[in-house]
Formats: sequence, C-alpha cells, structure tokens
Amino acid sequence: MSFAAFQQFSFGDGLLVAALIGGETLTELRQSLTIAESDVLGGASPRVAPFVDVRALGGLAQRAGLALPVVDLDRAIVRYPNMFALLADLRAMGGANALDARARNFLRREVLARAAALYAERFADPDGRLRATFDMVWLAAWAPHESQPKPLEPGSATTRLADALKGRR
Repeated sequence: MSFAAFQQFSFGDGLLVAALIGGETLTELRQSLTIAESDVLGGASPRVAPFVDVRALGGLAQRAGLALPVVDLDRAIVRYPNMFALLADLRAMGGANALDARARNFLRREVLARAAALYAERFADPDGRLRATFDMVWLAAWAPHESQPKPLEPGSATTRLADALKGRR
C-alpha cells in the first residue's frame, strides 16, 4: 500500500496495530551484495529492498492522521551455514526483490562468489556460521478521537520541572 493510499484510509476511532519487517533487516546481505557487485561490475543495483526506518515510522503514522504512535522493534539473528542457504530461505518465503528500479538480469557467478566470500569474511561467527539480521517493527497508534488525552497548553503547568527535580540526585 502506498503512503498516499495509507493517508486516505479511514481508521474510524480505533487502534491500529501493525507489524512490518524493517530496520536493519538483511543488512549483512545488502552490504555483501553491494560491495561484490561494485567490485566485479564497477557499479551496483539494489538487490535487497530497503525497509522502513524505525525512527521514521511514528512520524509517518502521524502524517497519516494517527495519534499517540508507539514504535517498538524485535530483533532476531538467524544463523546460516552459508549465504546460499539464506538466499534459499528468502526465496522459499517469497522474499524476492520487488523493487521496480532493480536490475532485471541475473547476478553473474563472479558477483555471487565474491558476495559469499565477503559475507563469510565479515559476518561469520567463530563457528563459521553466518549471521542474518531480521527486525520486526511494531506500530501501535490511535485514530484521533475526542476521548483521547490532550496535551496541556504551553505555560499551564502549576509546578516547575526544576522544583520537581530538586530533591532527586
């Protein structure tokens, strides 16, 4: 769903809870493929789609008209015997690159071999298994409603923050 379509969606007066793959997901694969393709071919095409930035998601929810957004992240590190086992898992779960601006040709064997070597060199644990990061980003936000708590007007406080913190050291 595009952001424009997301903005036009009616949320009623309820709670939105969403889970997205985002953050640093597949950063190891992205780095390895980009460096390998650049080394072998002199340039790189995006081979791993970008994921939503955790810090930006709350702002996007607010721009879509939602209130009180809360964003959280759960990170899972999955270990593989080699880069090709990771690629097989991604293919099996439908994780192909859906970017429109990607290169349509297959990667050359030299690029894949270089990427696999870089991945093993940079992201291997002491036992030789390779790490792959998967970040699940959670968003909870409310459709605006008159019953929600509202911020106080600036200057309406009856106690100064400095006074409240004075006794705490």
